[in-house]
Amino acid sequence: MGNIFVIIAFVAYALVILGIGIFSYKKSKSMSDYFIGGRQLGSWTTAISAQASDMSGWLLMGLPGAIFVSGLTESWIAIGLFIGTYLNWKILAARLRKMSYAAGDAITIPEYFQKRFFTQNPVIRFACAAIIFVFFLIYTASAFSSGAKLFNYMFGTDYTLSLTIGALIIISYTFLGGFFAVCWTDLIQGLLMFAALVVVPLVCIIQTPDVSAVQFLNADGAVISNYLNLFENVNGYIAWTTILSGLAWGLGYFGMPHILVRFMAIKSSDLIKKSRLIATIWVFITLGAAVLVGIFGYIFLNSAGNEAMLAEFNAIGDAERIFMFLSGKLLPGIIAGIVLAAILAAIMSTADSQLLVTASSVSNDMFKLFKKDAKEKTLMWISRGTVIAVAVIAYLIALDPNSSVMGLVSYAWAGLGAAFGPAMLLSLFWKRMTMNGAVAGIISGGASVVIWETIPMIPADGAFVSLSTATGIYSLLPAFIIALAAVIIVSLCTKVDRQKVDELFARANAKETEAQAIGE
Repeated sequence: MGNIFVIIAFVAYALVILGIGIFSYKKSKSMSDYFIGGRQLGSWTTAISAQASDMSGWLLMGLPGAIFVSGLTESWIAIGLFIGTYLNWKILAARLRKMSYAAGDAITIPEYFQKRFFTQNPVIRFACAAIIFVFFLIYTASAFSSGAKLFNYMFGTDYTLSLTIGALIIISYTFLGGFFAVCWTDLIQGLLMFAALVVVPLVCIIQTPDVSAVQFLNADGAVISNYLNLFENVNGYIAWTTILSGLAWGLGYFGMPHILVRFMAIKSSDLIKKSRLIATIWVFITLGAAVLVGIFGYIFLNSAGNEAMLAEFNAIGDAERIFMFLSGKLLPGIIAGIVLAAILAAIMSTADSQLLVTASSVSNDMFKLFKKDAKEKTLMWISRGTVIAVAVIAYLIALDPNSSVMGLVSYAWAGLGAAFGPAMLLSLFWKRMTMNGAVAGIISGGASVVIWETIPMIPADGAFVSLSTATGIYSLLPAFIIALAAVIIVSLCTKVDRQKVDELFARANAKETEAQAIGE
């Protein structure tokens, strides 16, 4: 693959993205415009933007790499995410669109919670903003790190220089255009990711003449009989913890601020059904294709006649680069450049959304509480300044070239999903829920993830390990259950203003609410 073709593809792609940012700058005249696009998104933009902002570089790097190494049991993450995607659109999307508008036209998740519980107490907004700030820093750092590894692999550039280039591109269009820029770039990036993920496994399958002749071997050269077994790991054991942990990833969707804000921004809840269909099809095909990249990448490289190529890939020492490697080897010049640009697209589509949500939390949910009379123009510039500040901190975290992209994503996904998922679901459907219950759920969910993942407390082989290491269970599952219980128990122990709650739910259910939203 000639680097000139890759450079042409990347420069063209970057110019288009920056052009959208400049164009969107003129459209972002208010806080509502900058953070939720004035609630004017259509079905396609909402659907593809929501899913592209979710599926970061791990979709083209982490997931295929995990399957390449460990076999089909790793695809339970994909199954869990597919189920979670559908349920999120089916259960939560339309309800959140209506409730966020009925609750005083809230434009951020923390603001929605405060208005949902009719309180001026800043505790809930601070709790939300703190969770968002901490976990999105980690999430954004993982995206920056993915981009740096991509540039480093393709061009051989220094890791730090690669990191700087990728970060500057993302910061530029997010800073300028806000939500409009992020959503429209996500639409382009989502379609590019879709095409790339379909093309690579298809070419790989076509160029593998005899699949049945391939033997699946581990690192020691022993035959693996369960590589293609969905329910057993490569050691021959039923993969209960892998199955449970993989399915648990789907719970995270109910608490992802960068996805939930898309539901708030759609023009009308009547468009949700169409968006759900588009999003579900996109996710099904892209996740399935990512699984095929891992499986058929292994089969292709281990086929007769590809020994030299397999040795070259093994020399890289990083299975997460299987998609990049196959693209460079199997696709011609400019096509390979475009397909590899899809990895950058996946990275950017997530990082930009995370920066924007974090910026909204700082300006609208922290700064505005201290300076309630702040003008919208001031808040807009505070938001843009926050984009830069957060990006700089994430950049510093990502400076370690040995950081695990999948590990960072997993940690952040669990923290956000457990903190916000139970509180969000119950706030939309349970009238008895209180502000104290929401705060208890948010704090206990986030804290449980930290405790489960990082604090050594279980003795093993003469040392102490974390609950995550000891059990093999993904922290999102127990933390989600703990947060759900905390919301219910604390809510039942505290008072609720039933009249105000009944009025809010009545407004959310009224048809005129939608008409007013569209009219404005």
